[in-house]
Amino acid sequence: MSRGTEFLGYVTEKLEKKIGEVGGKIRETREDIRGMHEYYWENYTEMDQYGYEDFDNQQALLAQVNAEQEERKLRRRLLKMLDSPFFGSVDFVYEGEEKSEAFYIGIGNFAGETGGLPLIYDWRAPVCSLFYDYDKGGASYEAPGGRMEGEILSKRQYKIRDGKMIYEFESDMKIDDDILKQELGANGDVRLKNIVRTIQREQNAIIRNTRDKVLVIQGAAGSGKTSIALHRIAYLLYHDRKRLKSSNILILSPNSVFSNYISHVLPELGEETILEMSFDLFAYRRLQDVAADCRDKFDFIEEQMLLGRREQGRWKQSEEYVRTVEGFLLDLEDRLMEFKPVEYRGFSRKAEELLSLFYYKFPDIPLLSRMDAVMEYFVDEYETLSGRRIPEEDLELLREKFYGMYVTRDVYEIYNWLLEENGIPTLPDLPLERRVLEYEDVYPVLYLKYRLFTVKNRGSIRHLVVDEMQDYTYLQYVLLQRMFSCNMTILGDRAQTVDESPRDVLRFLPGIFGRDIRMVEMKKSYRNTLEIARYAEQISGLSGITYLERHGKPVEEETFRNLEEALEQALARVRVGAGGYETAAVLTMTEREAKACYKYLERRKRDSHAGADEGKCADSHAGADESKCADSHDRADEEIAEAGPVLSYIDRDSTAFQKGITVTTFYQAKGLEFDQVFLVAGDPENVFFRQFQYIGATRALHELYVYRCM
Repeated sequence: MSRGTEFLGYVTEKLEKKIGEVGGKIRETREDIRGMHEYYWENYTEMDQYGYEDFDNQQALLAQVNAEQEERKLRRRLLKMLDSPFFGSVDFVYEGEEKSEAFYIGIGNFAGETGGLPLIYDWRAPVCSLFYDYDKGGASYEAPGGRMEGEILSKRQYKIRDGKMIYEFESDMKIDDDILKQELGANGDVRLKNIVRTIQREQNAIIRNTRDKVLVIQGAAGSGKTSIALHRIAYLLYHDRKRLKSSNILILSPNSVFSNYISHVLPELGEETILEMSFDLFAYRRLQDVAADCRDKFDFIEEQMLLGRREQGRWKQSEEYVRTVEGFLLDLEDRLMEFKPVEYRGFSRKAEELLSLFYYKFPDIPLLSRMDAVMEYFVDEYETLSGRRIPEEDLELLREKFYGMYVTRDVYEIYNWLLEENGIPTLPDLPLERRVLEYEDVYPVLYLKYRLFTVKNRGSIRHLVVDEMQDYTYLQYVLLQRMFSCNMTILGDRAQTVDESPRDVLRFLPGIFGRDIRMVEMKKSYRNTLEIARYAEQISGLSGITYLERHGKPVEEETFRNLEEALEQALARVRVGAGGYETAAVLTMTEREAKACYKYLERRKRDSHAGADEGKCADSHAGADESKCADSHDRADEEIAEAGPVLSYIDRDSTAFQKGITVTTFYQAKGLEFDQVFLVAGDPENVFFRQFQYIGATRALHELYVYRCM
């Protein structure tokens, strides 16, 4: 019996024992809770009139409920470990010692006895960097007490499934390429995989980086950027539990499907799920007092592809726009203000006095919040001199007087002044309930609002993750810098910009975030077969990227007379189902093409159902039994539903990623991956065509088909 198999048996026995103990504690706690409930209902009428006993009982009950929840959480973690307790080990001899120690590495810590040394070390523990960062020979790691030096005598890798050893071997390399190919070459799942078994040295350095406030990761398609960011969050949560909790982290995701696709990773790594939302949704909520609605980003993308992007739209997102707003605000004070005297119950201040307070006492407060400070000063003076407080209803009347000194407090109207001054068409003059902001105006208006009003920094967020960084504009990063003073992980790929051309945000991010920023480039891609990777490389013109040597089927390119012929060929090539792949995608350039593809495939699936149903019905009629015919229809429906792959359509309102065949646009598929990808249609003359081809091609794990229509 090998050492790894022997240790697996030992640790499995310990895990099962611990799971039994925890199960016993859960049962005991549950009994305590039941008893406390019974005691409360039997005695609550006799508890003291001040409620002290009632409060004590409620607190005790809450403590027991929390204890049970913690025990249940521990039991779930232990059961997960029982399936695969560890995936690596290192034999390490400390400097100055003769006997080596074996460190087994898994998804979480596990000690056989309370307070004992771990049998399994969490992959995030300092000692585990030996496994990720070193081969045999001299090595060191940073422990809480300082740097620990020594020598690695051997390293082993394991694959355990359902508590059984699949393989184990000693490796001179950190992660053997054959193992890496097996892990990365597996069929696509409906969820992003955790990568603790295959973390590479350069990836580990990013994950364990705690020094830099703003870490920016520029990574090639398939380099594992999102996985690394999530593992980094798990690492930071593990090492800073006193200051950082899951509720202190926010991920800005490109869409709800992507959020669903990655949502399980942190729970798999032993952490709670964290808040995810799109920056657009965040912006729309902040503009509800400016406009009734905002146009969707995806409408904007579609319009860009059909009509091209207007230069004024680019200007509104640029550094020049930010400078223009700052200059506009300097002149706005005179245009915006009409000072008048204010009197309340014999106490008054002249217009000149209020002007002086506004300009000289509170010059650092944004314009549309500054009058609140002037009013507060007025109220404090009155209440101090009179010794009386002003009633709430009078405060509202006073507020109306002070706000009346603004020509307008409507950010929409002020934005139109700005546009008019710069020779750009203004927005329609409409009441609030009829206003709809175009997407290109959403962030320019939000920036102006944030410069005109005092906005509280979102202090509860202590780490912000920005994914698909290349799709954020200069203006959006300026807003993020103003809104969040916390640490950030920003990641993306300039080549995957959903625009006419790639956007390299690395050029302007240092100017926004200053010295706090560190930029890292990841130039190795692991996702695609070499054939697909080389095909995508020709489209993008990129160079300097290295690929995992995983070969597969050559990319197939064909031209068809129409969309229907292309889709029929795709159906003939799809290998999703029993014994085949898990996922396939039909990706198009525009939403109109995606809807047409989905309708055709849905109709084909319905027709095949009808054909199978008729066959069943004919068999039943042969037996001349109508009840059998009805039963046959029901069975046919069930069998067809089971036999055919699920067909799903992803659009802006979708929230989940499913196994089967997915139909969507290339820009909705960003961040996702599929076993097979069929790029269908698209206009080669469109300026977005190259982006459609490159982003679509890099979604494919194993097979890529490029179908053009005449």
